[in-house]
Amino acid sequence: MRIGEMAALVGVTTRTVRHYHRIGLLPEPARRANGYRVYGAADAVALARVRRLTELGLGLDEVRETLAGSAGHELMELLAGLDADLARQEEAIRERRRRLARLLEGPVPDGEPVSPALAELLGTGPVTGSPMAARDREHLMLLDTAGAGGELHAALAPLGEDPAVYALYERLDALEGAAVDDPRIGPLAAEMAAAVPDAVLAVVPSAGPLLTGLGEVLLDDYAPAQAETVRRVMAALALRRAS
Repeated sequence: MRIGEMAALVGVTTRTVRHYHRIGLLPEPARRANGYRVYGAADAVALARVRRLTELGLGLDEVRETLAGSAGHELMELLAGLDADLARQEEAIRERRRRLARLLEGPVPDGEPVSPALAELLGTGPVTGSPMAARDREHLMLLDTAGAGGELHAALAPLGEDPAVYALYERLDALEGAAVDDPRIGPLAAEMAAAVPDAVLAVVPSAGPLLTGLGEVLLDDYAPAQAETVRRVMAALALRRAS
């Protein structure tokens, strides 16, 4: 057989066969005087086996090991590992579909595909035009994407329903053009820290790259006086946790 005939018989392309030759997965057959490769039944059987193994999901290196192995248990071990991987992928797909189903049950806040817990939290608060409130929503979405929001969203629910919290946002908005020594900063920071329930502190990690990175994002995202206020709130909360 010529290469094209064997490839058609097994159901692969000639390019695939040549690639298997290049990487040493299939041995090169003898050539005729005119330079054409001559394939026999054994070559087609070997190629068919490679195709069956790759269709099961084995990588080419695993196929090579299987073809070189002399004991059938090596293939069974590979197939068992592959089955376990597929089971994990199936569970991940099921979880994604469960999440999509929950999102499809109701409106998606701000057009963002957030988790059900965050969607519920964002749906509890009143409509507000506060830029600081909008920024906090973005930060919550960032936490949600990082997979750190579940318990935090539940703990924040009472704050989302408290009108006094939105008054604090408005006072923080008013500091956009203020200096870092503005006398309003101290009282506002104290009130904001006092408004954070202990339940929220209990579910926020005290250290780690997520907390450090988020703190940097928060401070970089605010005007100087607003950043100073947030810095004081974070310091006050750290002291409260330590006490």
